[in-house]
Amino acid sequence: MRRMALLVLPTALLLSGQPAVWRRTEPPKTTEPAKAATPPVRPKRAAAPVREPGPPSYRDLKFPPLRDVRIPEVATFTLANGMKLYLVENHELPVVSGFALIRTGNLFDPPDKIGLAEMTGTILRTGGTAAKSGDEIDEQLENIAASVESSIGETSGRVGFSMLKENTGEVLEVFHDLLTAPEFRQEKIDLTKTQLRSSISRRNDNASGIADREFNEILYGKDTPYGWRIEYEHVDHIRREDLVSFHRRYYFPGNVMLAVYGDFQTAEMKARIEKLFADWTVQQPPVPAFPPLRDKPAPGVFVAAKEDVTQTFFQLGHLGGVLRDKDYPALEVMSDILGSGFRSRLFRRVRTQLGYAYSIGASWGANYNHRGVFEISGSTKSVSTTETLQVIREEIEKMRTAEVSDEELESAKQKVVNGFVFNFDTPGKTLGRVIAYEYHGYPKDFIFQYQKAVAAVRKADILRVAKEYLKPQEYTIVAVGKPKDFGKPLSDLGQPVQTIDLTIPELKREPAKADAASRDKGRQMLARLQKAVGGVDKLATVKDYSAKVNAQIYTGGSELPAKMHQRWLAPSHLRQDQDLPIGKVTAYFDGVSGWIHSPQGLGPLQEPFLGQMRSGVFRLPFSLWLSDRDSSRTISAVDDAVIEISDSQGNWVRVQVDEKSGLPVKERYRTPGMGGAPATELEETYGDWKEATGVLLPHKIEIRRSGEKAMEMTIEEITINGGITAEELGKRP
Repeated sequence: MRRMALLVLPTALLLSGQPAVWRRTEPPKTTEPAKAATPPVRPKRAAAPVREPGPPSYRDLKFPPLRDVRIPEVATFTLANGMKLYLVENHELPVVSGFALIRTGNLFDPPDKIGLAEMTGTILRTGGTAAKSGDEIDEQLENIAASVESSIGETSGRVGFSMLKENTGEVLEVFHDLLTAPEFRQEKIDLTKTQLRSSISRRNDNASGIADREFNEILYGKDTPYGWRIEYEHVDHIRREDLVSFHRRYYFPGNVMLAVYGDFQTAEMKARIEKLFADWTVQQPPVPAFPPLRDKPAPGVFVAAKEDVTQTFFQLGHLGGVLRDKDYPALEVMSDILGSGFRSRLFRRVRTQLGYAYSIGASWGANYNHRGVFEISGSTKSVSTTETLQVIREEIEKMRTAEVSDEELESAKQKVVNGFVFNFDTPGKTLGRVIAYEYHGYPKDFIFQYQKAVAAVRKADILRVAKEYLKPQEYTIVAVGKPKDFGKPLSDLGQPVQTIDLTIPELKREPAKADAASRDKGRQMLARLQKAVGGVDKLATVKDYSAKVNAQIYTGGSELPAKMHQRWLAPSHLRQDQDLPIGKVTAYFDGVSGWIHSPQGLGPLQEPFLGQMRSGVFRLPFSLWLSDRDSSRTISAVDDAVIEISDSQGNWVRVQVDEKSGLPVKERYRTPGMGGAPATELEETYGDWKEATGVLLPHKIEIRRSGEKAMEMTIEEITINGGITAEELGKRP
């Protein structure tokens, strides 16, 4: 019954008063004799009305200067287990917040398991602890208006918390347990993998996102930790033991900086933290330095064709700098003048004067510990793609050849300084910056050094850094759009043009082990499944099968109802009648060929529908569960809970078996993609098991495609051995 989704999913995705008139009036004409003229009576002039003052102009508004940044007193301790503790009191509100900063990051991902750090950071929280699941912790924290969250980024891991003062003890207990002993439950690993696969499948949906991704990967190098991307195969390689090992290696007291701020007394909080973490004495070797950045220019023009957009999204630039660079303040002021805001040079010329761009901006990127990216990004009309990029380069060259105006300089300096102050407008933000400076080895007074340096920037400094740091010979340009609509070829830019391949590599399935031990274990697990669903004798008696289904299809943010009727005749006749919002669709397959009838008419079954039908027949329960009787099929154990069944035609399915009941819990498999798209990975989850003629079958099925819910099915009626014939199944509408 669940196999009807194979045709429904691709089909559903295709559905996807009178105007006022002014007239001049003339005085009426008269034939009466003229009267003697009398002097007119002059009316008394009325006094002029007193005008009420209107609202003030924005030019009249006066604002006091921003307050100076003040660094709070931070009480700093090193606990007996090696963990560093930072405490800041703030009694304005009865709340307490904090975070643990862990020296780790996705730069430490193994090359064959990209995404491991991200998964560890996510599931550390969602997986819960040995005592409570992540969902139970969710409920506990929601009931007291508290939170504990975790993540791992490029160069750090973080576990943060917040709560009302009265709940400090309870929430810190949860924080401690998650930080020191997360459970990494398998169901949350599976869910996160599904979400990652979904993200991979959708990564080419947004043209702006493509431009940003490709630009950064080209600059940093796709073969380095700074530029590589996660693929299906990496997700598939990650196992629970990998997450446990990653956590064990990086989450130990000597590698943690814990900051707490809020309504507490320092001595009491220190004592509370010391007692709470006294039992956490894990030790590990010091964490190595982050890998070096490959400082190698990647000049050229790179084009990604995307036919479903009506504009071009672009990125232009090269590697930037580091925050501690002596010229960073001048470079930030320069980039503000060049392309930050409505008064910037790029905005005024490219968008306002020429009308080329829909959006445009520039920034000089700098990171704490490795070079950032200098980039100019935006979107433009397709026909003006090349002209827009030419004008951008002209404006950059002006920055390199002439000084900026006094007005530009002062406006940019004020904007940069005032904007930076908002990183310190709350005690939490300020403490976060202080900890970040220490984490990355910056001086404690870095903020004040930065402010002084910005204030000291002069016009000559802007010209000097523009000449020194803006390097036309190193420009990397990425354009995403419809090349056939470009008014001029990108080769007019004078750099080599290369095409970006947006193909998403299909999942390279790692086959289960085919040794004798794996095969024996797989057959034992299958025998247990057979017994759980009714036994091999009952399964072997099934010669035909009929199921009527109510379904909900999820596509494009909509939920569409459907009714289906699936019929099967051993060994390989399959018919699916589907009543969809677009009309009725019927497909028939006899094991070799078939036909499909839809509102568009009748025609033969062709690929990829043929492949989907072959895959559907292969996975029908009455044949799949008896695979040990088919010599063309291979059965192997993937692990203690998963069996892989494959055949000589390339079909495969992985069945997760419940350890207690022996019933199938989930199936994961791939079916051919539509319209030249890569194969789609589907996952089916089963529930509501009921007996039908001595065989247990699921009556609730949820289907997910690349991580997203695609269909929910409810089996309303099942008939086994009802006397179905091949002639009946092959009868055309």
